[in-house]
Amino acid sequence: MSTVLLVDDDLESRCALQLALESRGHHVAPAPNGRDALDKAKQIFPSLVLTDLQMPEMDGGELCRRLKSSPAFAKVPVILLSAVEEPAGIRCWDLFIRKPVEMPSLMTAVETLAIAYLRLSQANGAVDHYGGSRLRTINWRCWP
Repeated sequence: MSTVLLVDDDLESRCALQLALESRGHHVAPAPNGRDALDKAKQIFPSLVLTDLQMPEMDGGELCRRLKSSPAFAKVPVILLSAVEEPAGIRCWDLFIRKPVEMPSLMTAVETLAIAYLRLSQANGAVDHYGGSRLRTINWRCWP
């Protein structure tokens, strides 16, 4: 399905979300903070970023700002989760969800945003970046 960059400093939350995402067929790359997430994003090119707001080293808001300021990740959807209210000011995330999270609605949001991003990427002729694989999808119209 899609590659989700999951960022949360709380191990239990990260594991629970990872299990839920993987059970729905998503590939999950976990990260404990925004700084590690930026490094992972450059390696895996995620279809979606699911991040907590309050984390040490780099919070979810700063992670979102840095991703959106990079041309490679500007269109990648970001879902921001938090136990506190949505931050005021510049909003660079695509969706804010307040904790505690209802898993069915979160999974629906993840799938909707990730599929929309993948369709947009394919329509724009973007290259698939899944795990650095040398294998690429063949356009059947170009096949001899």
